[in-house]
Amino acid sequence: MQHDLPPGLARPAQRALQAAGYTTLEKLSTLPEAEVARLHGIGPNALVLLKQAMQAKGLTFAKAGNSKR
Repeated sequence: MQHDLPPGLARPAQRALQAAGYTTLEKLSTLPEAEVARLHGIGPNALVLLKQAMQAKGLTFAKAGNSKR
């Protein structure tokens, strides 16, 4: 399975993202940050790592109300 989630992401966060079908940063960029934060297993540290990894690829979370699911 191909993924580009950041190294150092805690196992609970990895499992939460995979269970929800989000294995790439590009897929995550279709969601608002608040929606990702609501996933069980995603905490403040995971959000920081995800935002940093997304920023490095020129991606950001979607604006609230613009989810492209």
